[in-house]
Amino acid sequence: MAKGHKPRAGSRAFWPRKRAKRIFPSTKAPHSEETLPLVFAGYKAGMTQVVYTDSKKGSPTEGQDVVRPVTVLECPSLTVCGIRLYQKTHYGLRTLKTIWSEKLSKTLSRTMTVPKNPSSSLDFIDSNREKIADVRLMVHTNPHLSGLGKKKPEVFEIPLGGDIDQKLEYAKQKLGQEIKASDVFQEGEYVDSVAVTKGKGYQGPVRRFGIKIRPRKHEKKRRHSGVLGVRNVARVLPGKIPMAGQMGFQTRTELNKRIVKMDSGQLNPSGGWLNYGSVKSDYMLIEGSVPGPKKRLVIIRKGARAPEKLSTEVKEIILESQQGA
Repeated sequence: MAKGHKPRAGSRAFWPRKRAKRIFPSTKAPHSEETLPLVFAGYKAGMTQVVYTDSKKGSPTEGQDVVRPVTVLECPSLTVCGIRLYQKTHYGLRTLKTIWSEKLSKTLSRTMTVPKNPSSSLDFIDSNREKIADVRLMVHTNPHLSGLGKKKPEVFEIPLGGDIDQKLEYAKQKLGQEIKASDVFQEGEYVDSVAVTKGKGYQGPVRRFGIKIRPRKHEKKRRHSGVLGVRNVARVLPGKIPMAGQMGFQTRTELNKRIVKMDSGQLNPSGGWLNYGSVKSDYMLIEGSVPGPKKRLVIIRKGARAPEKLSTEVKEIILESQQGA
């Protein structure tokens, strides 16, 4: 008789399954020849549906009106509060200097210790040009411009495209200025979404990995993985046995999400977005879903393996009440 076999329960693509270090992810992006920011960020307001004419060649619904689910991201402008310079060492890139803007927002003190006398000493760049291997923009969000009802901004760095000289010139121009989503992305462009997923807390192996519940006649435990390893290894092999632990609240990246529409102004269903509020500033409609719950900061970056841009004209955005009435 053939030996029974079934696939291993649960994906081992990400291990260890620990909680994320912070509530929004770090920002990395593929290299680009264009001199512009490669990353933007927005707050997840919720999901709805849009009606547009399918313009994808070869599609079964080409030329027809289709209804597609979209995620609404509110994207208030990012403020460039500093320039971070990196130098190359034997251990990789290390911070050489952070140049702060002379005018820093008062809300920035809610997140970090603000320099007492910030001065944009851009002369440091010219005198240490041979040491600089990379440059990134230090930015902070402006949640007070959104309908989120929040004051504390997030501070992070975003990479730039182009060669090092172009990056330095662009960073000098943008220091103390604001960056909008329209400066980075266009309608119809395919992007990657990076966010920290919903946290599910401490869960057992049945829910966490989808293993089978043991039969009724098994002793002691039923929602358990049973054997914890082979006999001749005197330890539990890490990452090999489905066991209880943290589920969710982990950084995940989803590729090739199309930007269906970008605009500014009010975009609210009757009664506002459930568990969010009102969208007041710039917003972005992304086809499909993105990781994370509502109010979570989602990082949008240039697509690492993006297909060609496919623009469509949105005919209707369905904004029926989400209050259950």
